[in-house]
Amino acid sequence: MVVPGRRTVWDGVIELTKMSQEQSVDARHWASHLSASLKSVVDFPSTELAEVLVSYICWDNNVPVLWKFLERAMALKLVSPLVVLALLADRVVPNRSTQIAAYRIYLELLKRNIFRIKDHITGPHYENVMKSVANILRLPELFGLETSKPGVLLVEFVFKTVSQLLDACLSDEGLLELSQDMETNAPERYNEKTGSHEKLQTLNTIMAIEMIAEFLRNTVTSSFLYLVSSNRASNWHEFVRRVQVLGEKSSALRNSKAITSGDLLQLISSRRFGYSSDSKVISLRKSNPIVDFGTLASFAGLCHGASLSSLWLPLDLVFEDAMDGYQVNPTSAIEIITGLVKTLKEINGSTWHDTFLGLWISALRLVQRERDPIEGPIPRLDTRLCMSLCIVPLVVASLIEEGEHEFAMEKLRDDLITSLKVLGEFSGLLHPPNCVVSAANKAATKAIIFLSGGNVGKSSSDVINMKDMPNNCSGNMRHLIVEACIARNILDTSAYSWAGYVDGRINQIPHSLPSEVPCWSSFVKGAPLNAAMVKALVSVPASSLAELEKLYEVAVKGSDDEKISAATVLCGASLTRGWNIQEHTVEFLTRLLSPPVPADYSGAESHLIDYACMLNVVIVGIGSVDSIQIFSLHGMVPQLACSLMPICEEFGSYTPSVSWSLPSGENISAYSVFSNAFTLLLKLWRFNHPPIEHGVGDVPTVGSQLTPEHLLLVRNSHLVSSETLNRDRNRKRLSEVARSASCQPVFVDSFPKLKIWYRQHQRCIASTLSGLTHGSPVHQTVEALLHMIFRKFRGNQTLNPVNSGTSSSSGAASEDSILRPEVPAWDILKAVPYVVDAALTACTHGRLSPRELATGLKDLADFLPASLATIVSYFSSEVSRGVWKPAFMNGVDWPSPATNLSNVEEYIKKILATTGVDIPSLAPGGSSPATLPLPLAAFVSLTITYKIDKGSERFLNLAGPALECLAAGCPWPCMPIVASLWTQKAKRWFDFLVFSASRTVFLHNPDAVVQLLRNCFSATLGLNAGPMSNDGGVGALLGHGFGSHFYGGISPVAPGILYLRMYRALRDTVSVTEEIFSILIHSVEDIAQNRLSKENLQRLKTVRNGSRYGQSSLATAMTQVKLAASLSASLVWLTGGIGVVHLLIKETIPSWFLSVDKSDREQPSDLVAELRGHALAYFVVLCGAFAWGVDSRSAASKRRQGILGSHLEFLASALDGKISVGCETATWRTYISGVVSLMVSCLPRWVREIDKEVLKSLSNGLRQWGKEDLAVLLLSMGGIETMDHTIDFIIHLRS
Repeated sequence: MVVPGRRTVWDGVIELTKMSQEQSVDARHWASHLSASLKSVVDFPSTELAEVLVSYICWDNNVPVLWKFLERAMALKLVSPLVVLALLADRVVPNRSTQIAAYRIYLELLKRNIFRIKDHITGPHYENVMKSVANILRLPELFGLETSKPGVLLVEFVFKTVSQLLDACLSDEGLLELSQDMETNAPERYNEKTGSHEKLQTLNTIMAIEMIAEFLRNTVTSSFLYLVSSNRASNWHEFVRRVQVLGEKSSALRNSKAITSGDLLQLISSRRFGYSSDSKVISLRKSNPIVDFGTLASFAGLCHGASLSSLWLPLDLVFEDAMDGYQVNPTSAIEIITGLVKTLKEINGSTWHDTFLGLWISALRLVQRERDPIEGPIPRLDTRLCMSLCIVPLVVASLIEEGEHEFAMEKLRDDLITSLKVLGEFSGLLHPPNCVVSAANKAATKAIIFLSGGNVGKSSSDVINMKDMPNNCSGNMRHLIVEACIARNILDTSAYSWAGYVDGRINQIPHSLPSEVPCWSSFVKGAPLNAAMVKALVSVPASSLAELEKLYEVAVKGSDDEKISAATVLCGASLTRGWNIQEHTVEFLTRLLSPPVPADYSGAESHLIDYACMLNVVIVGIGSVDSIQIFSLHGMVPQLACSLMPICEEFGSYTPSVSWSLPSGENISAYSVFSNAFTLLLKLWRFNHPPIEHGVGDVPTVGSQLTPEHLLLVRNSHLVSSETLNRDRNRKRLSEVARSASCQPVFVDSFPKLKIWYRQHQRCIASTLSGLTHGSPVHQTVEALLHMIFRKFRGNQTLNPVNSGTSSSSGAASEDSILRPEVPAWDILKAVPYVVDAALTACTHGRLSPRELATGLKDLADFLPASLATIVSYFSSEVSRGVWKPAFMNGVDWPSPATNLSNVEEYIKKILATTGVDIPSLAPGGSSPATLPLPLAAFVSLTITYKIDKGSERFLNLAGPALECLAAGCPWPCMPIVASLWTQKAKRWFDFLVFSASRTVFLHNPDAVVQLLRNCFSATLGLNAGPMSNDGGVGALLGHGFGSHFYGGISPVAPGILYLRMYRALRDTVSVTEEIFSILIHSVEDIAQNRLSKENLQRLKTVRNGSRYGQSSLATAMTQVKLAASLSASLVWLTGGIGVVHLLIKETIPSWFLSVDKSDREQPSDLVAELRGHALAYFVVLCGAFAWGVDSRSAASKRRQGILGSHLEFLASALDGKISVGCETATWRTYISGVVSLMVSCLPRWVREIDKEVLKSLSNGLRQWGKEDLAVLLLSMGGIETMDHTIDFIIHLRS
């Protein structure tokens, strides 16, 4: 630095310069003399010399000759051009209005030097030069970074320079303020000036704008700016916003002959910016087919064909999978689908408009697949409508609310509106099911009333006579969707005015509702909850949150009768059909199961006892299969379990003599409340599944961790606050519900009696019964129960309980006490396994007939319905042990299936007609009757004693899945026999029972599973010509669900439905996912053979880069490949969950690359090998995205860095030559390029999490393959740590 007040060498420089100026010395001679005089004392290029020269010129000696001296010094590298440009930017640009000529010179110098950066940063002084530049321009203040890495400083310098030019242009044209508020209709501030001075200013502005464009166009500087956009998003977005103002409002720009407004805006656009038009990475999504297969421009072929609608195939699979009533999900469907939608949007490269449209169409397909569902204990239409009309609108609301600012949220709302407008064109999907027609018509009526000037509040449409409405006012599913969106404040009533939404007006509009009609509005105004009001409100869903809040208040604070009535209403239509307020209904019902302690309560027992009647109404009211599934979709299962546990703990401690009277006159006992609560609780996890289903090796099966402990852990996690809680209405609602019950974590240890039963249940499943001590309370209860249930068959002679050491009952006990044991329910449950074991043993030895056994067990279940759960767990464990002799189902001792067995076999063959699976004959050989394991025979005999009515429904819903699971695990044909027996009992369930039996074919034959998976791929890809496949796509995979009566009666079921309904019973999920992976590999060859003939393959080899025909054929094949990979990833994720995905990425894929043997098989063509690499890349990335999400919102995302990092380390090691792969070179290279392409274009957050040395190794390998642009893009997303390496890479590549 120059030290004032002391003569230095720099004073000599000034004297030399002044003398040369006076003597008109040529700039070359001045520079030569200067170099000679300083060579011995100064290292060139010299920062101090640059400061001296610029200070001398600015502004006392601002003459042309000195600018020539300065330029010559730059040319001879006596001073660094970058340092000079930094000094001039600091001195000249702020004074450009008064130093017009100097500003022009600065622009010229900038133009000559900035785009030749490589020439200025080579040599040993590069680092010192950049430090000087950083000090001059105070670069650390730009991004808040304290770094000495020259590459980072160089990027900051380029961005600082172009930003300074941009601000100067905006200021000179009076647009600087406009750039801050983005007023689109602001007046022009720049006026054409007159005079030479003003004209020069205008020319300077034009040149500065052209320089800005060149910064964006030049390959090197635009690459630098891309680094800013990747690593400093907020700074970049502000820069883009200001460039857009300049492009739209600049008058100087309109006078430029070198660039137009459109050119500038195109250069800064998100799809164009960053690389020149001749660069391969100008648009990665366009140049690399693994990344982009086109946007969702058309939804042609919604049901069949591998059209663009198939981009959303994973959504259809997840929607359909959620309809399986055999297992609930502790995670909200809102959270799952929100993450899935974001993943598919990024991977598919779709706009939000297309994403929303794909989401709506998948939701509508879900409803249309089961317009007339089969009867049985499975979720039906209510669950599908909940998904389509409540969950999906909540997902859309969540996506919109994730917008970073109001402007982004408004843009998302606009995309939502356009998607819903386009949705109106799909009339085939919009036709409502019969049970929804009335609601759809009312939604359309509401719009007509609004357009006619009426009030659409509350239920005004209820009093409109539909005969008075225009003929074309019939509603459809879009009207219901729009109403659901309006209810969530993501649309407003302007939607009623959309073209074609509704037509017609009405002339007479009622201004008030008849007072004599019981309705929600009259209830809110204070009308009592009498019988007529309850009947009306149960059948009509609430229309607003305020109505539900009023009802909840009554349920908590009202009289006992009012509490019961309010709970009854909440469990009615508002739960099953109140799509606009369903999430609030579910929330209030969950809250009711944890009612607050009354302020004046002083009793010694739990306050829950005072709510017994209300609690029982709620528990029974939400006990249906559809209702439980609705709670599951809303993510309330963990809190529901947490609320049921204290109810079970408390009411299970009372004897049956404790009872309450209902307003109907019916009495309910503590046993009833406990049994209803306990039965509902057990439906929330797979309580009856043996330990063998908990995994293979270290990989647990999906759902195996669905235990009471896990449910409580999930519930406790809802108590934890997070930064996103206030922005995520779903998480906020779950948190509020959890906190309303208890602000403290809850564990199983909090419920000692439940814990004792649970441990006994686990021991019962894991080992044989033992430990019954003679004379103990449990032994006495066992004897009492045996005498009670078998007394009418055995008189006073009792059966021997196991390990009891006694042969008779205690004579001291009175007959009355033995007949009806007066003990708490928990004590009964402790005794039930021993009771059932004794009864089954007696039946084996002929002391009890099968009929007596079934009747006695039914009496036990009637005495304490909750005992059915323990009976189920006992039978499940005993069947798996295989120690009991078989029962002959001959129609004498045990019921016979002979009547229906042949029909069951015939229909199983029909259902599986398209799978090609060999179905073993059900007809027994010779004269031997059908047999079942004794515990299974006893279990099925017990279940068929139940009536199929509403009272038995909740218990059959518990026993039914357990019976099916138990029968499916037994040798063939146990399940068809059970189905035959049940079809004699419940003829209207025939379709359901036969379908259940058909699924077990795959559980007994691994080859059948493989064949089914192959059929799923063939159907989806349209590779066969069966009636269910057609041209492939979603429709061929999922068809119309079960019972699509194309040919009358039961018809073949689509392979995807079969797989989704049976995969949860598969134990070795690892082997299944390996088969999926293998089928994907072979599918690529099938696609090539079907979509690209040998002749076409040859043509593609020779003219692939120039032939329109070749490009078209390749695009078709790539679309199919992507569809196959998407199907594979979806099936792997659903089948094995995150554990199998991790195993796949860490072990399976690397092992395949290392072990592929090329010697014994025909080598595929290079094109097929490339297609295979693309398929694998898309498959792996999509598997990871499904498991972890594209962002860091899910808990699973925390494991992404380790698993993905491990896989990329494997790739990097292979690229470095440390590992030798065995697959085709084209497959290997395409795979790595595809994975990297997908990550950098779709998943930048993933790249930033990877170890920087791994990124460098990958980029070096890509560069060796000639994929320099992709290598640069990968490095550029690695953050500040890789920026220095990226700069060197870019400069040597681009310059």
